[in-house]
Amino acid sequence: MNKFLVSLLIILGFTGCSREQFKGRFIEGEGDINYLRLIDESFAFFSPTPAVPNVSMLYQPDWNTFLESGGWNAWWIQNSYGFAYSATPFLQEPWFSVLQRSLDLLWTNQGDGQRAGSVEKPGKPKNPHPLYTLVAPDGSLGDCSGPDDIIYKQGDGNWQIHDWFYEATAAGLVMQAEFMLASRDRKAMEHYLPKMERACEFIEKARDPKNNLFLVGPACNLLAPSYGGVKMPDGTFGKGYLAGVTVTYLAALDRMVELYRLLGETYKLNLYTHRQEITRASLPLLLAPEGYFVKSLEPDGTRHGVLGQEKYAYLEGVVNADAVAMRVADDATSARIYDQIQSFPDIRPFDFLLTNAPGLDDTYWNWGNRTGPGIDGINEFGCWVNGGAWTTVEGRAILMYYRLGKYEDIYRSAVRAMKWAKDFRMDQPFTQRGENTMNNWYDEGQWLHRDGVAVMADNFAVPAATIRGLFDYEYRADRLILRPRIPSTVNKLSQKVPVRFGEKLVYISCTNGGNSIKGVKVNGKRTKGFYPDRVELKYDELPAKARVEIVTGGGSVSMPLFAEYPWVPAVPDESRGNTFNPALLPDSMQQPYRELAEFKSGDPGQMTFVNETLLAFRACAERQNIDPGTGYFRKIDAERAQNIVRLYATSAMAMYRSFKKRT
Repeated sequence: MNKFLVSLLIILGFTGCSREQFKGRFIEGEGDINYLRLIDESFAFFSPTPAVPNVSMLYQPDWNTFLESGGWNAWWIQNSYGFAYSATPFLQEPWFSVLQRSLDLLWTNQGDGQRAGSVEKPGKPKNPHPLYTLVAPDGSLGDCSGPDDIIYKQGDGNWQIHDWFYEATAAGLVMQAEFMLASRDRKAMEHYLPKMERACEFIEKARDPKNNLFLVGPACNLLAPSYGGVKMPDGTFGKGYLAGVTVTYLAALDRMVELYRLLGETYKLNLYTHRQEITRASLPLLLAPEGYFVKSLEPDGTRHGVLGQEKYAYLEGVVNADAVAMRVADDATSARIYDQIQSFPDIRPFDFLLTNAPGLDDTYWNWGNRTGPGIDGINEFGCWVNGGAWTTVEGRAILMYYRLGKYEDIYRSAVRAMKWAKDFRMDQPFTQRGENTMNNWYDEGQWLHRDGVAVMADNFAVPAATIRGLFDYEYRADRLILRPRIPSTVNKLSQKVPVRFGEKLVYISCTNGGNSIKGVKVNGKRTKGFYPDRVELKYDELPAKARVEIVTGGGSVSMPLFAEYPWVPAVPDESRGNTFNPALLPDSMQQPYRELAEFKSGDPGQMTFVNETLLAFRACAERQNIDPGTGYFRKIDAERAQNIVRLYATSAMAMYRSFKKRT
């Protein structure tokens, strides 16, 4: 075979220029099989399947919620943000309700200026740890929570000097507002909006009327405690203007405005629109000269997080990704942010976006230095919040790439995450700047080592964002806006999983010929509700079950996807039929399976949970016969393969225990 033909075949293989048909479990399509497989297997994380980790592995049956998991026995805002936001449109029951109850762990324990973090109940004493004795201001959310306990400040590090958790509260607002815009449940709005308004008032108290920025102290940033505040002459740490609070709170205000518009509450709509406007007008104060966001600004104007300056010279990844992903930054600013990230390889050495690079010199661990006492152990650059890689952030980075049409970045990031997932090493964070050759928490000999297997909530942000970004769902008061973001290597895409929009179910397909929308049909009828860059589906005009067909044209630049897709193990497609053999289940699971299979109920919600539990049992049996491969980053030997099967069994039985408890 001549060299030209070989080269052509390689290019075709990587770019997906063929028109191959793909029929997966969750999507169908035509074109680049690798990209289509990526989308299908990303959906597979959100229902029990035998090939990849799934949300049942996060489930806590006693609480009927998710856990961070991997040894972390609570629910964290900072860790769940990327997953919860990205999964909102498509996450199916019972998991959408489980996710809401997970966030309820924080809303139920919201600060009121009087309650301590730990509450005594019959049979449950107060937690005596000093972190649980904190009494937060009214409206504050916190770091992590269980049913009766919450830690109101970032609990790692020198928490005695930490400020209240402002940016985590803002992120909780974003998630809750997004849930309600998607569900349009007025009863839920009556319940949550008073809590959300208290959270907004809590954040508003930090607003400086001189410039409308938010003056806050150490460790109140979302991925805390990497923000050190301001070093004072007496050696203490004071307050500065943290860009993350402005960006995340503005994302919340954008959604609060839509909620009040939906409800027709004129006074509150005007109040929150004013807050939205003055917050957006303050954004330029937080920009570096090159047009990206700094990490923080001292009251005297000193910027932190500007490359090239003498001190505090680093690029902050989190706030910049969030500003683009949440549509806080306008198009021009978003482009400048991406250009800076693209031109600075140190911020993405192993495909994932780091929290910051090339290291922080403004932490309270050792102010003014990037190394030395205090900046060692997990504080060392590349390990934790100082230059580590977090998939909760990576999910938002993928949404940034989708918004800007950077498909090669999406693919490279999502493929790396998929390899880790198929190794069942969904560590958090990924240390060594994301290379993760030796994880400081989860490798053998480390304190959270889990038999070589780790599945944690943060990591679900990447597959969720890989799905959400395809149509860039934006919920408004009266409409759902879709912006097709499909690479030119995919000719057709059809989602079998519906999108949530109130009581409507929306099934979306796209015939992809370019960057401009040329036509839209809803249930076979042409509609005029579209523009070259977006489709607007008005709620009142949609049928209860809407099949939305989008046609794009105009051509687009094809970007080669130079990354090998991890096909082993593969999610079985529908052509294989039902390969489940109940006899493969362990003896201890036989009777529970029969009980579930024979159960009937007139309660649709209960049956949804039962059916999902049956899928978890099926996935457990199928996993025993699946070829796990040798592993991509962590070797899968016989022992690890068995540990993975054990995780499937444990997860299925946890769901069964929940079923028994609630029937």
